[in-house]
Amino acid sequence: MPEANDHRTTLTDLWRAHMAAPFPPGLRGAERAGIDMVLLDASIAGCVSSWLNHAGSPDTRRLEIAERCVLDLDQVLPLLTGTEEIEYFRRLRRMAALVSLPEN
Repeated sequence: MPEANDHRTTLTDLWRAHMAAPFPPGLRGAERAGIDMVLLDASIAGCVSSWLNHAGSPDTRRLEIAERCVLDLDQVLPLLTGTEEIEYFRRLRRMAALVSLPEN
């Protein structure tokens, strides 16, 4: 388990990279495995933002959303084919996983 500071640093670095990356154009308005890709992105962004703004202590609802998003990403990642799409959604998965872990 990473130290609290490492956890925050990793999530902050991933968040910065994510904010600088454009949403994959081929997935705008798209669904994979019945999951809306834009909504998945927005859900994780909300969880990460909340986590970062509340010193690593998101509410129970955000934790549940992050955990659900990890499961959703496990379904959609194998269906993605473009390098840009895969990189974008792998980063989202890492962020969602970090948000759903205790910071200790």
